[in-house]
Amino acid sequence: MARNELVGNMLIAQSGGPTAVINQSLVGAVLEAKKRKAIRKIYGSLHGIKGILEEQLVDLGRETKPSLEAVAKTPSSALGSVRKKPTADDCRRIFGVLKKYNVRYFFYIGGNDSAETAHIIHEEARKSKYEFRCFHICKTIDNDLRQNDHTPGFASGAKFVAQAFMGDNLDNRALPGVKINVVMGRHAGFLTAASALARVYPDDGPHLVYLPERPFAMSRFLADVKRVYAKYGRCVVAVSEGISDRNGTPIASLFTKEVDAHGNVQLSGTGALGDLLAAQIREKTGISRVRADTFGYLQRSFPGLVSDVDAREARAVGREAVRFAVGGYASGSVAIQRKPGKSYRVEFKRVPLRSVAKETRHMPATFINKAGNDVTTAFIEYARPLVGPLPKIGRLKGHAVKKRK
Repeated sequence: MARNELVGNMLIAQSGGPTAVINQSLVGAVLEAKKRKAIRKIYGSLHGIKGILEEQLVDLGRETKPSLEAVAKTPSSALGSVRKKPTADDCRRIFGVLKKYNVRYFFYIGGNDSAETAHIIHEEARKSKYEFRCFHICKTIDNDLRQNDHTPGFASGAKFVAQAFMGDNLDNRALPGVKINVVMGRHAGFLTAASALARVYPDDGPHLVYLPERPFAMSRFLADVKRVYAKYGRCVVAVSEGISDRNGTPIASLFTKEVDAHGNVQLSGTGALGDLLAAQIREKTGISRVRADTFGYLQRSFPGLVSDVDAREARAVGREAVRFAVGGYASGSVAIQRKPGKSYRVEFKRVPLRSVAKETRHMPATFINKAGNDVTTAFIEYARPLVGPLPKIGRLKGHAVKKRK
């Protein structure tokens, strides 16, 4: 142990929406911490900062490696999660708990709101002159964190979306009609765009893909559906929950006013958006067989559809966060950045908390077609190595039998 190394206890917590690989990050951090002499005890907070405030802590240092490895392969947040933005009073109380348990290393696994929380805690520690290391460990199926090429949780969520659309496309081909699936994505359309990975044959759905990055117009949507239906006799549609009109108002917000602790309108708790779109198609196009589903929380913690790349990188960001902290960095977020070149390679970098906190990134323009109703080849090439192999889909040759006279 280096002479100037900070000695004390560690606290780790999970926040925001769970994912299929969030526990890989937890376990990656815990196993790395167990190797470090500077870290004496390893605490876990139940339900994020709520658990810190209530002193609902568990001793992760006593967990065996087989137990941790089993948890790593289990979807959802093993410590429980929370959506809570700390107030100034919360921060004061949090520091009372941190000092009480001699916590010198704090790791918060989550998205941009979680990075903002970590940033607030770090700034309060700095003001209080409390020697402290504070790191955000990236996570979100929305894939909307700045500084990151992609984030842990996205690839597994994308794999679920792609395979769900594969199944829906086969169903829709057998019993033609219009099928709409509403996919998570408040400001960024990455997860909805992943539906395009489902295509195997030229006439496969999704035939239309609508993302938050482009203004949504009902008249254009209906015209698109009519055109595809006329061509194929059916139509599969992928729609992001965050689609908005030209003024930036989410279409779904017309049906709910519920917001979370960070002021975000709740978009995933209702099927109203899908129902609205389906009703408009029936009313304005004359197509009678129209169905809509909202994937909702199904995308986040679905067992058995974990991307190998996702699991491996989620473990790595947890491990690297501990290495950065013990190595002397006071704060930061661990970002995944893709290396240039034809082969898929990444590196893990420490970036400032403020560069990740609160704000979101969007799908690049090069990933969206000119009409704003589909993705480009560039997106497919970006996403395919993350998601990995998908099930093989076969089709009969369709050798027609000549009718008998």
